[in-house]
Order: sequence, then C-alpha cells, then structure tokens
Amino acid sequence: MARDSSATKARLLDAAFSEFAAYGIAGARVDRIAEAAQANKRLIYVYFGNKEQLFDAVLQRALETGSESVPFDVEDLPGYAGAIFDHLVAQPSLMRLMLWKQLERPGSADAEAASYRAKIALVERAQRAGLIEPSLDPADVLTLVLGLSQAWFGAMGGPAGGGDAGWEPERLARHRAAVVESVRRATSPAPAP
Repeated sequence: MARDSSATKARLLDAAFSEFAAYGIAGARVDRIAEAAQANKRLIYVYFGNKEQLFDAVLQRALETGSESVPFDVEDLPGYAGAIFDHLVAQPSLMRLMLWKQLERPGSADAEAASYRAKIALVERAQRAGLIEPSLDPADVLTLVLGLSQAWFGAMGGPAGGGDAGWEPERLARHRAAVVESVRRATSPAPAP
C-alpha cells in the first residue's frame, strides 16, 4: 500500500505548529514533532530539511492560511482589524508562534516583506482617494492596524499568555469593539475645517 506523503506532511506541519508555538525554535524537539504526527522522524528531514526549515514551512503555511482567512480590505481597515482579532481568537497559538518568530528570528522573510509592501501601496492609494487619513505615513497606518488588532493577544495576562484570562465572550466582544473603534479613529480622515 502506497504511503500518503501529503497527509504525512500535513500531520508533521500540524504537529510542528503546536511544538513551535509552545517552545519556539530553540526549544522545539524533532522527536516530539514526529511522535505527535505519528510519523518517522527521518521524514521531517526528507520533506523539510532541518528544524529551521520546518519552522519556515510552518510559518509560511500559517501566513498563507491567515491571508486566505482574513483578506486585506483597505476600504474597511476597522473591519479588517476585527477579522484579524477573530482569527487570533480562533487560533490562539498563532500569536504565540509569531511572538517566538519575533524573538528568535526578527525581521521578515521575502514573502512577508513583499506582502507588507503591497499592503502599504494599497494604503497609500486609499489615502490619495480620501478613504484614509492622509497625514499618516502609509507604513505607520498598516503597522498601527496590525498592532491594534493583535494587542490583546500579546498583553501580559492576555490570551497568548496561555491562561484563561480574557477569553470570556463578553470580554472578547469588548476587546474586539475597542480594536475596531481604535482603528476607525486612527485611520478615518479628519473632517475638513
């Protein structure tokens, strides 16, 4: 019977996501990833190269999934920020993975940088069209939107901290509303004098 390599790869990526989110790159163990995926450890090296390359594959998959789940909407930045918030609520380990990435591998890969530049160009175009406050640098606008949408997940004692604090539906609704309103206020064009 032929093995299903794509199913094995998917199990390895799922297990690696959990491992990297919990322990980072340095603390992650290939043995635990293979065991959790019910796969031979050797297959990690066959399919992905080494642990760092496996992390890159996990991160790329997470970014692609995020882009598909939360498409960038320059005409509704508050709604976009709310959608990012919802995505992180649905996948709390994602923020932990991103925090580990920033700690252990600061900077951005080519695909990340290209995506960021494309979004900045869209923000700049929307500013020229009068949809977004034009006095702010387009990169600052995008950074603020992303930062505000993720703020609760990186806060001390927040959801990314692994505890249950902050996960009550009423509190999440308040946090989400604060994110959406903050982005609306930060990006809406000032009224003409």
